[in-house]
Amino acid sequence: MRFSMMREHLPTTGDVVAFDGCMLYLPVKLEDVVVLQSVRLTDNEKIQITIQMTKILAPNSDLVIPFYNVVLRRIMKMLRLKLVGRNHYNPENAVILKQHRLQVWPGYETCIKSTDGGLYLSVTVSHKFLRNDSVLDVMNTFNRENFRDECTKELVGSIVITLYNNRTYRVDNIEWEKSPRDSFTLMDGSTTTFADYYSKNYGITIKELDQPLLLHRPKERSKPGGKQLITGEILLVPELCFMTGIPDKMKKDFRVMRVNLMRELKDFPLRIRTTPLVQSDCIRILPGESICLQSSSFATGSYASWAREVVSNPSISSIPLNVWVLIFPHRCGQQAEELVSTFHSVSRPMGVHLEQPIRVALQNNQTDTYIKAIQSWLTSEPKLQLVVCIVVGNREDLYSAIKKLCCVKHPVPSQVICINTISQNLRLRSIAQRLLLQINAKLGGELWTVSVPLNDLMVVGVDVHHNPSKTRRSVMGLVASVNRVLTRWYSTVSFQRSNEELISGFRCFSLMHFVLFDTQVNHSLPDKIVVYRDGVSETQLKVVEQHEIPQLITCFKSFTNYEPKLTFVVVQKHCSTVMYSTARGGGGGGTPPPGTVLDHTVTSKHWLDFFLISHHIPRGRAVPTRYVALCNTTNLTPDHLQRLTFKLCHLYWNWMGTISVPAPCKYAHKLAYLAARYLHAEPGIQLSQQLFFL
Repeated sequence: MRFSMMREHLPTTGDVVAFDGCMLYLPVKLEDVVVLQSVRLTDNEKIQITIQMTKILAPNSDLVIPFYNVVLRRIMKMLRLKLVGRNHYNPENAVILKQHRLQVWPGYETCIKSTDGGLYLSVTVSHKFLRNDSVLDVMNTFNRENFRDECTKELVGSIVITLYNNRTYRVDNIEWEKSPRDSFTLMDGSTTTFADYYSKNYGITIKELDQPLLLHRPKERSKPGGKQLITGEILLVPELCFMTGIPDKMKKDFRVMRVNLMRELKDFPLRIRTTPLVQSDCIRILPGESICLQSSSFATGSYASWAREVVSNPSISSIPLNVWVLIFPHRCGQQAEELVSTFHSVSRPMGVHLEQPIRVALQNNQTDTYIKAIQSWLTSEPKLQLVVCIVVGNREDLYSAIKKLCCVKHPVPSQVICINTISQNLRLRSIAQRLLLQINAKLGGELWTVSVPLNDLMVVGVDVHHNPSKTRRSVMGLVASVNRVLTRWYSTVSFQRSNEELISGFRCFSLMHFVLFDTQVNHSLPDKIVVYRDGVSETQLKVVEQHEIPQLITCFKSFTNYEPKLTFVVVQKHCSTVMYSTARGGGGGGTPPPGTVLDHTVTSKHWLDFFLISHHIPRGRAVPTRYVALCNTTNLTPDHLQRLTFKLCHLYWNWMGTISVPAPCKYAHKLAYLAARYLHAEPGIQLSQQLFFL
């Protein structure tokens, strides 16, 4: 509507304009204030348009970048590419996968940005997966007995697309009491039904008039040119919505097709320079690390994996498992016995002492039956160290009930195992080894570490998880190291308002960590603190610098004569930068090897940042993790910070290899996810020194 109104006034603005709905860019200067009149086509109401000059942009100004991106979006539209979300796709060249009832739209993610190396156009291949089935088709496949529950579980939190306007929406709820027969009010004050609205405006006839409606709650945003917040709810018709993404069942069986991404980039409709921006001799590869166990150490190799070594050598320390209970449905008794037998056969090389469990066979697999059995043993056996439950199927209600009981009401480490996982006889030995490592970590054991040549160091991981329902509060997870070799961790959570990203309770939780460090580890506070903060977008960097870091510094001042050095690093997993290796076999399949660092040319002009690929990528594109240092009073050089970050990517005990982010960040993410998704409460303080959330 805004764009059509502006087109009416080209005689005033000139033919050369760039408009994004709010900001108008012109090559000529108008009067200070220009007032124009238009008529809104939907209700014939007169609209006054005020154009006021705010700034003259120099060609080398960073403020001109939005203008360049507006022009680029216009070019993409002229090339008949459709804007879906932030990316452009070509539905005319869709690839139809009949056997999977999917269609794939090829497209591109583009962005013009100013970096250390100058002004660059970033182009990344992107594909949009659309299912041929509408949301209504998906709903009709569900069991009628638990119809509403299954629909809510499958649809809430998912992303759907409406093809009549190529827009995507997140499903936040299902309005069961509403249907296309219901009426709503238009902008001109008149009312119409959903069925009539789509018939009149899009020529679409809705066939099923008794279907419920999907609810989408838009994020609050400011009106263009003002501070008023736009709120409201959008109701969608399931028959007109289509699921996006690959179904979870298909992900498990989907055969990955190797795609020549470089060839697809050559098909980009704009001519771009094909010379590599960064030559191979300008990219550094950090040296590999050695994994340290109780009495042995070994190099990680080119794939940064140590799956064989950690199960054939004792861990740094193991907690003897003397009293534990194994709860399982009666019909799963054989699998339970095979699991216990395999546990004992693989435990000795790993240095784990394991007694026979207390076996509890249940008559059924109902949630109440599990909870009563667990409560019975928690009250009758005060020395109980671990609760292991074997469950049938992927039941979130049962999992949540078990975790609430064992993490909140009666804190004790727990392990939930799906029967399908241990029914694979050929893989049972390796599965049992991984489970024992996980259990040992949950009990407080120390699995492995790497050499970190920094004394009196504390590393902290912070992440915030937002519940998809938007009705529950967001959860901040914080995990901090409490010993010199980074094998002991302390964890806590803080509940915040829904979708609140910035951390308001940072100070009090930091105090808890420092007090713990002071009272339990050598009676000394750390001299150097490195915080890895996950989940912060580019637009929030300045706010985090001005909001969260001062809270930490205030926390330090609460201790007498305590002024530690602080490094605060933001971790960004989702960035548009993609790295390829031109050398055959580089990391396998043309991807850069673990430890690849890029810290120039495409980095920021305003922040100390770098890109790091820390994990092995067997095939496809390599998306590095970006690290932005907002504060660095520890005076770590860029090389030292990069090496420390790479070392920390080796310390995630739930995976026998490197991961894409530092271990404390991953621990904080797992903790926040568990508390937000299943616990809905703070875990018991008794578990704060154990990695119970793995």
